[in-house]
Amino acid sequence: MTPSTGRPTIAGTRHAISAGHYLAAAAGFAILEAGGNAVDAGCAAGLALGVLQPDLVSVAGVAPILIRKADGTVESIAGLGHWPAATPPDVFMREHGGKMPPGVRRMVVPAAPDAWIQALARHGTMRFGDIAAAAIRFAAEGFACYPLLRESIGAHEAEYRTWPQNAAIFLPGGAVPVLGQKFVQTDLARSLSYMVDQERAAAGQGREAGLQAAHDAFYKGDLARQIVRYVQAEGGFLSAEDLATYRSRIEPVVSRHWRGHEILTCGPWCQGPALTEALLIAERLGLDGLAHNSPEYIHLIVEALKGALADREYHFGDPAMVDVPLDQLLSPGHIAARAAAIDLKRAHPGLPEPILGRGNALPEPSRAQLPKVEADTSYVAVVDRWGNAFSATPSDGSWNVPVIPGTGLVVSGRGTQNRPDPSHPAGVAPGKRPRLTPNPAMVVTKEGGVMPFGTPGGDVQIQAMLQVMLNILHFGMEVQDAIEAPRVASYSFPSSFAPYEYFPGRLAVESRIPVETRDALAALGHEVKPWPDMTWLAGSVEVVLDDPVSGLKRAGADPRRPAYAIAI
Repeated sequence: MTPSTGRPTIAGTRHAISAGHYLAAAAGFAILEAGGNAVDAGCAAGLALGVLQPDLVSVAGVAPILIRKADGTVESIAGLGHWPAATPPDVFMREHGGKMPPGVRRMVVPAAPDAWIQALARHGTMRFGDIAAAAIRFAAEGFACYPLLRESIGAHEAEYRTWPQNAAIFLPGGAVPVLGQKFVQTDLARSLSYMVDQERAAAGQGREAGLQAAHDAFYKGDLARQIVRYVQAEGGFLSAEDLATYRSRIEPVVSRHWRGHEILTCGPWCQGPALTEALLIAERLGLDGLAHNSPEYIHLIVEALKGALADREYHFGDPAMVDVPLDQLLSPGHIAARAAAIDLKRAHPGLPEPILGRGNALPEPSRAQLPKVEADTSYVAVVDRWGNAFSATPSDGSWNVPVIPGTGLVVSGRGTQNRPDPSHPAGVAPGKRPRLTPNPAMVVTKEGGVMPFGTPGGDVQIQAMLQVMLNILHFGMEVQDAIEAPRVASYSFPSSFAPYEYFPGRLAVESRIPVETRDALAALGHEVKPWPDMTWLAGSVEVVLDDPVSGLKRAGADPRRPAYAIAI
């Protein structure tokens, strides 16, 4: 195994933040130092990520948020838009051959601006202009192009050229940006500044009125009119009414106990509960006595994940429109049944069979050499000096949907995570939300601390999160060591992203895991495919751990992407 990057766990006594880009972490930290709370700081960092990682996160995308206040109350703000009301449920089957085409027809109502502003209004202390200042500066003045941004744009250069307005931003001067080149988004800075200007104009009516004015600037004002005009001209379904009436749902938090800790995730409108289910299946199978990243341990974790992801495939969807049997799925009886179906001596060759209900038909196994990976999403975790905790996973890429000309905004293309067939639990329907991969999480530790954590990575997210969580809470690793430890990921389930590829038995393994271990996994029936020693494909887990025993807030950030942690 190759040595670590040498990064330490960052620790402080007052507050800590970890975010998917170092400038976003700095933006949130500046808010904390200015007296803001975890919600203020998390919103500032989250909005900045939409500027700093514009290939992965959209200012007009999704932003699921999980908040735990110092008094112990918890809340999730879904931050996930729904299909426009005018969307014909059979449109993709009837007009697109059962496929989800790129472009405006995969757009759902943009949710992130509402989610950030709702979080501020409900639990923050600052104005939108305060938390947007850094994002506006990074958009207007630019920032240095970094390796992942260049790689991502380069991989999708042809798609960016589909729309001239996308190419003008992401291929400045007609070419993929070079490392260190200043990356500027003038139109996006202007759009965010317009929202701040509208807030300022309403400032005399109080903070809440100002926040509402910023919200209305996006959902009812000039930006809304530009969005609707363009989308409808291109054949999309989004209307002014869809925007004007949108509010992110305040959703129940899913809570389950494990070894004295409390695991908190968002609901089955995202994949979050599958993280808890996989953990409980692994516990039922028996974690104790297994060496870290031994063949036996990896096999157990992967098979537990397969069981949980099977239930995600068969059952998860928008609970406002789909009956998701979540209490049954997380019940001791179902966990025992999933565990009993696992062979600790042999890998399941594909996706485990349904236990509740009849399930649904699986796609044909993919003949592709590698899974199609959408490198979208980022993450931010914050704990403030008062003990408030914030966890958010903003997302939505920019290469398969057009920028709204003149605004710099990419309206959420998250419709790609609905299946074109409306009969699927995650199938398309007007007013329905896609089944989201981004899933912020937290642990309330048995010592009384709190640990917000999360990652980008699509279907790899809960897999990376489970491994890091167990590294910290089961194996007792320091936060940064737990993050940097080599990881694995299964692809033995239909992808959440179009074209919904299925690679039965496929297991990707970072090559720092010894070849002897990989050979042993292959002997157990896994189709092992080596990753590089350390790859962004394995996610980018960020963690803040408030430890009341030591009186310290510890933070770590994943070197697989440009993430950094700051604490004081």
